[in-house]
This record gives sequence, C-alpha cells and structure tokens, in this order.
Amino acid sequence: MDTLVAGEVTSADGTPIAFHRSGTGPPLVLVHGAFTGKDHPTLREVAVALSPWFSVYNYDRRGRGGSGDTPPHTAEREVEDLAALVALAASGGPASPSARGSSGGPVTLSGEPSGGPVMLFGGSSGAALALAAAARDPAVGKLALWEPPYHVGAGAPSLPAGFAATLEGLVRQGRRGDAVELFMVAAAEVPAEAVTAMRAEPSWPGLEALAHTLAYEAAVMGPGNTLPTELLTSIRSPTLVLNGADSPRWMRDAGRAVAAAVPGAAHRVLDGQTHAVAARSLAPELLEFFVAG
Repeated sequence: MDTLVAGEVTSADGTPIAFHRSGTGPPLVLVHGAFTGKDHPTLREVAVALSPWFSVYNYDRRGRGGSGDTPPHTAEREVEDLAALVALAASGGPASPSARGSSGGPVTLSGEPSGGPVMLFGGSSGAALALAAAARDPAVGKLALWEPPYHVGAGAPSLPAGFAATLEGLVRQGRRGDAVELFMVAAAEVPAEAVTAMRAEPSWPGLEALAHTLAYEAAVMGPGNTLPTELLTSIRSPTLVLNGADSPRWMRDAGRAVAAAVPGAAHRVLDGQTHAVAARSLAPELLEFFVAG
C-alpha cells in the first residue's frame, strides 16, 4: 500500500511549508514549477514511482496548497524554504506517526527515512530554485533539472519590462485571470486564443487561485530569465539536465547552456516529450541518475 507522511517544516521567516513524504531510503526532494504543488499528478506520480528507493519529499512552495505565504515575497525566502526542507530530509525526519494510506486510513510504515545527502529535483522554474539551493547548501548530494527556462539565444521569448511588477499589479486589482493570461502568453508561449478557450474550462478557477504566485516565479527566474552563469559555475553537486525533444528549441538551448556552465553536468534529451513531461518518462531517468555511484 502506498503511504504518505503529511508534515510541515518552518522556514527561516516563520512560514510553514507543507509536504508529503513517501517511501524509505535516501532523501529526495521535488521542487515544482508554476501552477503546481504536491497534489499535482505529474510529480505525485514521480514520487510514487521512486518511493521504493527513496524517501521522497513533495512539497507546496509558499503561497500554494498547505503552505503559508508570509509577505513580502522574495526569491531568497523561497531558497530558505527549500533549505529548511533539505535540512529536515538530511536529518532523517519526520517520524511516521502521521502516516496515512492512499485510502486515507492510518498505516504503519515499514521503515523510516535514512537521512544523509539529499537528492534534489527541480522542474521548470523550480529548477532555478533548486539551482540556487544547491549552490549554497552542501547537504545537496545530487541535482537533476527539467527544462530550466532561461532565455538563451535569439529564439527565446522576450518578457515585458517589469514583468513581475505587472503580474503583482494585476492581482492587486483583482484581475487574477488577466495575470494568468499574461504569464501564459508571455512566459509559457501559450497562444492567446488558446488561453481564451481555457478561461471557459473547469480548471481555470484553480489557475486563478494561484495567480498571486506568478510574480514569485518571475522573481525566482530573475529579470528577463537571464542565465545565471556565476551561480551555475559555483555548483559542485553532480548534475543532470533534462529536456524534451518536442519542447521549443530555445528550451533545449537553455538546457544545454545550463549543462555547459555547471562543472561536469550531463545533458539528456527525452524523445517524445514536451515541457509538460510525462511522469512515466521522467521517473526512470531520475532513478538511473540518483542511484548511480
């Protein structure tokens, strides 16, 4: 039976950060990108797939799901959130009394997390957050990234000036849907007509509920999504950068640029995958990388 430990860790500024832990073994922390959290199916399925080998920590970034959102937001606060979870995972916590089964009932775990060096995975903008954490935290043993969306080369999108401030302003004005549309069109390259159609779908209110976090994504990526070369060259953890063969060329260019800048990093392209990678394709790559000596 699949089991989950529902837990919470306190960040440096007092913000509670909610997570689920599944499995036993070396710790692995999953870092989400825009619009997603611990209940999103992709990384939830990755957590299930990897839990036979790892203690997988799948968390809600601040402002989402069960986590708090102490103002003001800065990228540094999010790095601190992740550092708090990495420290907990490295220590071997939490214990199992709050475990629940996939049916919601109480269960007894067969073992406890072992602690030790932490494996870290970041997807999309979550990859930028994982990179920032790995650059400063010696507890990070290995680092895997899915399509960090840095803007490298002429084919990359050009974000409007003051992108984060504009997103914040739209949310303050109560125009949460317009903030979602701006982010999708400008940052995610979703055609405007497709976003118009999405507004009529049942999932749209859930996207609007996360509109306040879109400026957080812009802050984590930095102005213009510029490649942070100095940070990348400082990373010493073994690193794997993954891209989808069917993603836009500029995303593959960004992946190659990150891999070239991080000392010793490897780069792989997954056939048949877009930016919305399938868990069944992602999980085996992570397993192979993280279990390798």
